[in-house]
Amino acid sequence: MSFSTFVRMHWAAFRALLVLTVITGIAYPLSIWLIAQLPGLHDKAEGSILTANGKPVGSRLIGQLFTDSAGNPLPQYFQSRPSAAGNGYDPLSTSASNLGPESIVDTPADPAQLAAGKSATDAGFKPSLLTQVCTRSVAVGKLEGVDGSRPFCTGGGVGAVLSVIGPRDARGNVVHPTRVVSVNEPCRATPAPFLPLYEGVRVECAKDGEDYAIGQMVPIRGAAPANPAVPADAVTASGSGLDPDISPAYADLQVARVAKARHVSPDQIRADVAQYTNGRTLGFFGEPCVNVLQLNLQLDHKYPVSS
Repeated sequence: MSFSTFVRMHWAAFRALLVLTVITGIAYPLSIWLIAQLPGLHDKAEGSILTANGKPVGSRLIGQLFTDSAGNPLPQYFQSRPSAAGNGYDPLSTSASNLGPESIVDTPADPAQLAAGKSATDAGFKPSLLTQVCTRSVAVGKLEGVDGSRPFCTGGGVGAVLSVIGPRDARGNVVHPTRVVSVNEPCRATPAPFLPLYEGVRVECAKDGEDYAIGQMVPIRGAAPANPAVPADAVTASGSGLDPDISPAYADLQVARVAKARHVSPDQIRADVAQYTNGRTLGFFGEPCVNVLQLNLQLDHKYPVSS
């Protein structure tokens, strides 16, 4: 390659770089910024920030927790759905739990670390998705004064799962159980398993340090109603962990508690819930939802609670 050809090629590349820099690095961002200043778009471009007494308190697009310093729900506020983003609704750690429907067996804590005085979480205990759902359902039921039971959950709020051990058929199903263990109920945490017998075999509670993976994991539906009183979004996190909305069903479940805490009638609270209930996008995308932060700000304005 001659020197003149080399110069021409690099000069052409340099000109292309300059043109693309002007278009994509200056003109395009500037045009988007100018469009964002148009009436009706400016608020969204600035993050849909909501204020109270002139101070920003959050975004209409990002959920947040309404709990005290110990993590307990504040009774005067509608509660958001669970969040797997950091310690809950952390915009810098947006994420899902990455647990799916097959996550039904808890990871037990290390007995040695428990004996050393560590908490179950610090000792390595990791609840399955099923146990998380069960635990949350019991907690929400207690908070709202309703039945928190749901299928495949024990009364204590863990996944109702048995490890059924015994000879198997060609499909891998145990045909004659010889031993049955409630894998999510450790002996140190419960006096007796949620189920006394399974196909005539006495059910044991799990013992620390033992591995029951050899058995067939069998979820037990139990006697809970098919349609639990606690809605699904009250016990499951969103994919982003930042969902600002809850379902109308979950909002309705919280009306009585919020009304009592604010010393107003449930009908007054329901009227505000209806005001901040959004229908399906374009009439057919998604489901109706209630924006929690907007609703709580409205309640603080109309029915303030003295501290």
